[in-house]
Amino acid sequence: MTEQQRDPSGEQTEPVDVTRQSPTPGAAGFPPPSGEPYTHLPTAPHPGAPGAGPAPDPSPWATAPGAMPPPGAGQPWASAPAADPSPWATAPVAFSAWPHAHSADVTAPLPQGGAHPPAGGGTIPPGGSAPGPRSSRWSAGTVAVLAAAVLLAALLGGTAGAFIATRSSGVTSGGVLPVPQPGTTSRPEGSIASIAAKALPSVVTLKVKGADGQGTGSGFVIKSDGFILTNNHVVSSAAGSGSIRVEFSDGSQLPATIVGRDASYDLAVVRVQRTGLPVLPLGSSASVVVGDPVVAVGAPLGLESTVTSGIVSALNRPVTPGGADDAPAFINAIQTDAAINPGNSGGPLLDMSGRVIGVNSAIARIPGSSPLDSGQSGSIGVGFAIPSDQARKTADQLMTTGKASHPVIGVILDTAYEGQGVRIATSAKGGRPPITQGGPADKAGLKPGDVILKFNGRVISDPDQLVVAIRARSVGETVTLTVRRGTSERTVRMTLQAATD
Repeated sequence: MTEQQRDPSGEQTEPVDVTRQSPTPGAAGFPPPSGEPYTHLPTAPHPGAPGAGPAPDPSPWATAPGAMPPPGAGQPWASAPAADPSPWATAPVAFSAWPHAHSADVTAPLPQGGAHPPAGGGTIPPGGSAPGPRSSRWSAGTVAVLAAAVLLAALLGGTAGAFIATRSSGVTSGGVLPVPQPGTTSRPEGSIASIAAKALPSVVTLKVKGADGQGTGSGFVIKSDGFILTNNHVVSSAAGSGSIRVEFSDGSQLPATIVGRDASYDLAVVRVQRTGLPVLPLGSSASVVVGDPVVAVGAPLGLESTVTSGIVSALNRPVTPGGADDAPAFINAIQTDAAINPGNSGGPLLDMSGRVIGVNSAIARIPGSSPLDSGQSGSIGVGFAIPSDQARKTADQLMTTGKASHPVIGVILDTAYEGQGVRIATSAKGGRPPITQGGPADKAGLKPGDVILKFNGRVISDPDQLVVAIRARSVGETVTLTVRRGTSERTVRMTLQAATD
């Protein structure tokens, strides 16, 4: 039987008939018997060397189907199974298929005892020690275990590679969170954050102490030399005796004095002794429409520098805020759903350009609860602000004279009337006649009992609505009224005058 083999260079050698070679005791390449166990497999003589057999056939290592070459590939010992009684005889061992065109069963004689076996297999040379029971054959179970170990190593290697790649990409599946990417605190122009950043240095918190206790409110700088606009009901308790301290967004505080206040418009101006303050610009409330986004800034519940947002939900709402000790205020208010709570009073309502379009003044309340903007009630999504056009006009008057003028038409209204429009009283009240002699209504020819249906083309349905519509105009301005007397209607013009009280 012949077997193919390759020399170390990879070139095919001539076939060797391993069954015809006989052992030669003491042949070159074999150490004398020593009784030591075998530690390596000797190689067969190189073709062309003395004692070498004929060259192998062109095919590579002959192996059985599904078998691999024995250990020491290159020049291993190989023999066909033979009935040699020597202790070198072995049984064939199957290996996984080697990538050759064909294969055959092979066996590898495993040396036993202390002497090296001859190149062609056979018996122990004379003088050798007796072979021991040791066997070096690989069983099928061993091969299976080795194959499983190789597969496990491959799997572990792939898993480790994936883990390393994952760690290098900054994403982990363990307990270590990825490092956050650098961010920025700059925001686009016109965003709420940008508007708030510019407005907050101009918005202040007022801490007021008076005879009836203490409280907080809001305000904002309208002149750089210390003038601050707020609500009258915020500072009214300190008007007679008390104190006002203004806290700025940087935490600094200064005492303040009242420059002027007006209960009818619920506005007041206070002043601190500081110059160079950042001024919050006033916008035009006349250009505001329902649905415009707005931002409210202030100190709700004493929480300084609070910012909320919403929209303009209605216009021209007749609102009468004010404390119990003040005469009622009449405001032709801007309604908003931006959260406004006690403490927001006096703070600015801003448009998306950062301009003041209103002064937050009141919040709606559920019937039966505490008065507007007082007590423990909070925002229910219906807040009110004094239009900036009115605030500007009143603030100018308060800084100039310490008080504000109120336009009137010179009539007393019948609050018990429940019909269409608003009726002029038919008799005197509190010593005052229904129509002031020489006043705008008297000059326009109105009479007691006349019903006012419209003011400047807007339908009027209750007395407060007419009052706030008049107060929203200016002294000396000409207005029109639609009046019904009996069954006839007519439109009259009149010029508003300043109230004398």
